[in-house]
This record gives sequence, C-alpha cells and structure tokens, in this order.
Amino acid sequence: MTVQIVLAIAVFVTAYVFIATEKLPRVLVALGGAALMVIIGATDDAAVFFSESTGVDWNVIFLLLGMMIIVGILRQTGLFEYLAIWAAKRAGGRPFRIMVMLIVITAVLSAFLDNVTTILLIAPVSLLVAQRLGKSPVPFLLAEVFASNIGGTATLIGDPPNLIIGSRAGLGFNDFVLNLAPIIVVLVGVLIVLCRVLFRSTFAFDESRVDDIMALEEREAIRDRSLLVKSLVVVGLVLVGFVTSSLTGLEPSIVALLGAGLLFLLARLEPRKVFGDVEWETLLFFAGLFIMVGSLVNLGIIDAVGKAATEAVGDNYFGAATALLFGSAIISGVVDNIPYVATLAPLTQDLVQSGGGPARALWWALALGADLGGNLTAVGASANVVMTGIAKRNGHPVSFWTFTKYGLIVTGVTVGLCLPYLWLRYFLG
Repeated sequence: MTVQIVLAIAVFVTAYVFIATEKLPRVLVALGGAALMVIIGATDDAAVFFSESTGVDWNVIFLLLGMMIIVGILRQTGLFEYLAIWAAKRAGGRPFRIMVMLIVITAVLSAFLDNVTTILLIAPVSLLVAQRLGKSPVPFLLAEVFASNIGGTATLIGDPPNLIIGSRAGLGFNDFVLNLAPIIVVLVGVLIVLCRVLFRSTFAFDESRVDDIMALEEREAIRDRSLLVKSLVVVGLVLVGFVTSSLTGLEPSIVALLGAGLLFLLARLEPRKVFGDVEWETLLFFAGLFIMVGSLVNLGIIDAVGKAATEAVGDNYFGAATALLFGSAIISGVVDNIPYVATLAPLTQDLVQSGGGPARALWWALALGADLGGNLTAVGASANVVMTGIAKRNGHPVSFWTFTKYGLIVTGVTVGLCLPYLWLRYFLG
C-alpha cells in the first residue's frame, strides 16, 4: 500500500469522523477534505472538474440548483401552505394519519422523480403541517426521506444508481418494475409500521390544535394565483422532461435548469427572493463529498474492496447476492451510492456474464443494497443531505447521530427483508 493511498484513506476517515461528530461545519470539513485530496495528489483538476467517475457530479449539483430555484419561487405563491392545511384537514388533524399520507405520496413520487426533487417538493409541506400541529417537523422529514429512498428503488428512473445499473446491464424500465416494485410495496408498508413505533411520541392528539386546523380555509393561503398557475405549468413541463429524458436525450439537470430559467423570467421576482432559498451550503458540501469519494475511486481503493468481495464468493451466486446486498447497504451508508455503484457495476457484470441466468439476480441485489443502504446515515444518499440542509435552515437541525439512530433500524429491517425475497424469487429450487 502506497503512502498516497494511506494518506487518502486517513483524510477520508478523518473527514467522516468530523462530519459524524459535527465538531466543525460539515461544508468546511467536506471542502477541506477535498483540498487535502488535491494536495496529496489523490486527484487533480482534470479529475475533479471533468471526470464523470472521479469528479464532481455536475448533473446532481445543477439538478439541485434548478429545483431549489423552482421550489423557492413556488413557495412565494402560498401553495405549500394550501397543501399543508388540506392534508391536515383530510387526516382529521391526527399526526400519524398525516405522516402516513406523506410517506405514501413521497414513495410514489420518488418512483417517477429523482429523490432529491421529491424531497424539495414535499419538505416545505411537512414543515408547515408540523407548525400547524405544534409538533417538531423532524420525525416527518425523516419518515419522508426514508420513503423517498425506498420508493425510488422501484423504477429505473427513481434513483441515480438504478440508471447506472440499467445502462450497464441492458435493463429497461419494465425490468425494474417487475423485479423490484413488489418488494418495495411491502417495504413501504413496513416503513409505516416502523414509523408508528419509532416516532410514537409525535402522535399525541391535541383536540385544541385539531379544532384550529379544521377551522382553517386552505384557499385563503394562496397569495398569488397568477404566479401559481405559471409555476404549476413550468413544474408540469419539468416533470414531463424528467420522464421523457431517455427519449429527448436531455439530462434531468438540464431540464431543471431550463425550467428554473423559464419560471424566473415568468415570475419577475427580485433575484434576492429567488436565490435566497438556494441551499448553497448543501451544494458546496456535495461538491466536496464528490471530490473525496472520487479520490478513493481514482486511487483504486473502492475497486480493490469490490474485487476482494466478489472473488471471495466464487460461483456461489446466492452468497454473492447476499454479499452484494449487505455490503452495498453498508458501504452506501458511508459513501455516496452513485460512485459506489459506478465502481461495482463492471464487477457485477463480469459475474453475471460468467454465471448466466442464475447470476442475473446479482443486479437486483446491488440495486436493493445500494438504494436502501442510503437510509443508513445522513450522507448515504443525496436526498438525506438535502433534507438535513432544509431542516437546519428552518431552525430544526438534524444531527448525524439522530439520523443514524433511526436510519440504522430502517435500513436493517428493510435490507434484511430483501434477502428472503431474493432467495424465494431467484434461488429457491
């Protein structure tokens, strides 16, 4: 092991400890770690800015930026207040019923939209609902981000790692739905039960609050009907652009930026109002994280770990599926699952090609492990980072360990249930 590899691992581990312990601002740690990776030669400017596999994922950065601008403008219309009141009234003001509604809506949306986009759209509603109920929004936000990572696993376009797997394996939209949607429906139900137990103190019923909520008129929350119509038209066009991106060739990031630019022109708001809602710290944190993880990929560290794991299982494909499922869940909870899947996909392809039909289940093991493992920690998935950023910005910070305390349980149960599913469907008999 070279000195450079040792230093890179030391930088990454140290940065991760600081992020986990929150002794320093996470954006400072991520950017500082990225700078040290460059200084020790683990990466360079070409790899950082221009490499798809080892640099900043600009598609993610600009998708976030575009959607943050759109959501910021949409917030000016009063739509989120409208939805918050509507949801609370339909649920009779009962917190658990509201959480169930939000979990189901988030999971369904995440199957057809990027998880980050879903969180950006749903989180403002949750903040307002919690405020009306006099509750902390943290349990609602946590439940939604868990639901987004679970729901996004069901389809080709629901989670970025699935796009990588689909491209490498030649799998289409219907393949993902047929193979993953059945277990995901079960896992969403399991998540609802888990949330009932994990957040039970949140569901205390306050009759006075309910009376106040039921007396509200949601239509009065709309502040600018003209801007609302324009915003909904643009959001509709953006969603169509996301769904048809495989046909048009436009990346979701480009669609989001085009939508943000169009809505900015139509809204005619002051730039300060529009750009004031952008989570700049979150974007910079992402950039630093991408550079640090990309440095490990660049030095072959992640590749070496993956090869060692695959060589250990030989032709025992159920063993390989088990290793991929749990190994991917653990690693994806520590590093972003996009570069991880990009690294493991070629190795999985080799195993599938050598094993034929019985080995095709390895693709689904990789997808389930990498996607569901994103719920393990606050940095395991892009949606998690965005959610914690929104929570902090609104005065409800979610610590790394608070997230992990709940994420560990959700991940352990959901990933654990995937193992019998894989065995029964692909290996039994």
